[in-house]
Amino acid sequence: MLIESNADALITIAKYVGVDYQQMLRQYKDFSSDFRRWDQAPHAQEYLLFPENIGPRISIDEVALSKGELVTIVTNKAAKGGKGSLIALIGGVKSAQIRAVLEKLSPHQRSRVKEVTMDMAKNMASAIEHVFPESTRVTDHFHVSQLVHEVVQNERIKLRWQEIEAESQALAQAKKKGVTYVPQELLTGETPKQLLARSRYILYKDPSTWTSNQWLRSRVLFGRYPQLETTFNHARKFLKVYKCATKETAQQTFEQWIAQTHSEQMEAFYSCANSLQAHKDTILNYFENRSTNANAESFNAKIKGFRALGRGVSDPLFFLYRLTKLYA
Repeated sequence: MLIESNADALITIAKYVGVDYQQMLRQYKDFSSDFRRWDQAPHAQEYLLFPENIGPRISIDEVALSKGELVTIVTNKAAKGGKGSLIALIGGVKSAQIRAVLEKLSPHQRSRVKEVTMDMAKNMASAIEHVFPESTRVTDHFHVSQLVHEVVQNERIKLRWQEIEAESQALAQAKKKGVTYVPQELLTGETPKQLLARSRYILYKDPSTWTSNQWLRSRVLFGRYPQLETTFNHARKFLKVYKCATKETAQQTFEQWIAQTHSEQMEAFYSCANSLQAHKDTILNYFENRSTNANAESFNAKIKGFRALGRGVSDPLFFLYRLTKLYA
């Protein structure tokens, strides 16, 4: 039925019958669907709520729905990104907004939720703590890893700006002397600033996954910038937390890393370590069921793909209607 169709299906049908896609979409909107009778239309841009989709394990995340405006999305893991996934879509990311919508669920429905995965945002944590007090909150390990990786990337970017500044000064000196400036070429065939720019990828990866060319680049990179190697190695030590078999072992590894950060005066990691320490309990809750927020990230990607098929969101209300037909 057209009610269940997505943008891709409508495009295919329109081409098959020789009808303009936009005209078919208008027909669907005004006649074929029940959009004009949609019961959630009056409040759809403030919130959408589907209590029947609640389950024991849920995810909460934020996504830019249209024109960079962020919304909060709550999904049911059991639906695996298909029908019945969408529990709530909230037009904002403030803790008070999230709480106000989720508190519309009955106490019985809220008591069904036993586990919630989320990122490190305090607004979400505060809302979930009040709305689902009986649930276990889990900080998604991807966001934790991303925070640690950002420290390494910030160090790389800082060094690159230093090289750009040094090259600018060398160019000015060469011009003053009336000679041609020849940049330094490293063993990889790159200039220092190029080396730093092109090393972004390898600094995200475990050395065991590097290719032979990436190993060469890493040797040149770390040989020239030993402080970057120290930062990279310290980040890899933290990521070993997620290779631990038990929560107890993970906690021990976690605490050792925090202690080492301060004992070895790894100043680049101080803010990161403080943030991780503040989220320690929810980070370690990962080891109870090894739950992640991957389904929420996947769902967000589906929304972005759905938005791209329609070449943007010209009618936000209709877009939300079609979204609910697919996922609620």
